[in-house]
Amino acid sequence: MKRKATVRGGGNERALMKATSTPLASIFGSGFLVMVPILAGAVGVYAPLAMALVCGVAYCVGSVIRFNIRAAEPALAATPKESTLAFERCSDLALVLAYVISVCLYLHILSAFVLGSLHLDTDLNESALTTAVIVFIMFIGLTRGLAGLAALEGWALAITLLIIVLLIGGFALYDLHAWQSAKGLTFFQPQPHSVWETLTIVGGILIVVQGFETTRYLGDEFDAQTRIRASRLSQLISTGVYLVFITVALPLVHTLNGKYDDNSLIQLAAAASGLLVAPLVIAAAMSQFSAAVADTLAATGNLEEVTKRELKLKFGTVLVGCGAIALAWLADTLQIVALASRAFAFYYFLQCLVAISVSHSGVQRLFFGLVAAALAFITVFAVPAS
Repeated sequence: MKRKATVRGGGNERALMKATSTPLASIFGSGFLVMVPILAGAVGVYAPLAMALVCGVAYCVGSVIRFNIRAAEPALAATPKESTLAFERCSDLALVLAYVISVCLYLHILSAFVLGSLHLDTDLNESALTTAVIVFIMFIGLTRGLAGLAALEGWALAITLLIIVLLIGGFALYDLHAWQSAKGLTFFQPQPHSVWETLTIVGGILIVVQGFETTRYLGDEFDAQTRIRASRLSQLISTGVYLVFITVALPLVHTLNGKYDDNSLIQLAAAASGLLVAPLVIAAAMSQFSAAVADTLAATGNLEEVTKRELKLKFGTVLVGCGAIALAWLADTLQIVALASRAFAFYYFLQCLVAISVSHSGVQRLFFGLVAAALAFITVFAVPAS
């Protein structure tokens, strides 16, 4: 939810850790569940390099968000230029749309993992289960409010991080045993893609590192410096974890036999150790449900502010839910991943324009312009992994 900045949070380490948990929960919300099969199918053994590129672009975007916390927020709170205010309002609307798509994405992934563990993961079943969970969230939102469900975020993050550590350990042990065996490590050959196809597919996974921007809207809880540090720290931690995760997962990808589905991580976990499957499915269900609730709250909060409180939270929940349900029946998970990436890229693009409008440095404007160009490319050309 979009909030005005205040000067609380103290900048101490406890506040920093608390502020960092929100963007980390969002970044790890779905990324580790889907990035391995997508990147494996797109670039093969170069997946760690592609992941590094995505994280690098995301860090540049994060620099824009951090600049806006430091410079744009005070300008908007004072007497902003018309262009700054217009870009900010447009980005608010773009963020609502991005959140609607991400709600659908999170619950589609939840459905894919739960149904995949039961061998019931057809397109019809995934869409039906996704719809059922969205209806449940809408019902709770209308009758009791979602604040209680949002409290799951802390538990979901802790469990997700634990499962990521377990998966890294299990994959690393598999790699070690394979390396010591007579056959050695086995790698795979992806389908051939042109440079253009590779760039558009890799651009379509920006959503897996999305979440660092949430500190932009925690001004009621933390001061600007704490939020800037939390944004940067969340990106550094997630980048390190993602690069290690995808590197140790690569030697297991050949077990997929060229079939890269949205829940392929279940098969990779089973190849490493059957004991990892159940915890992975539980973590996937918890993290995706928690992330969907958080994004529903954020979307409805933004809608309320954009409409100047004329649209109440309960009705906003219905609008967000109905939009997510419609999308659940129109696209599969990998298509929604690319669509969500494009939606967030457009939001980030508008945030670049906000930054350009308040910057007084030519070098800064050049940097923001280059980042905006990369985001415009993703917005227009990003495609689902095939």
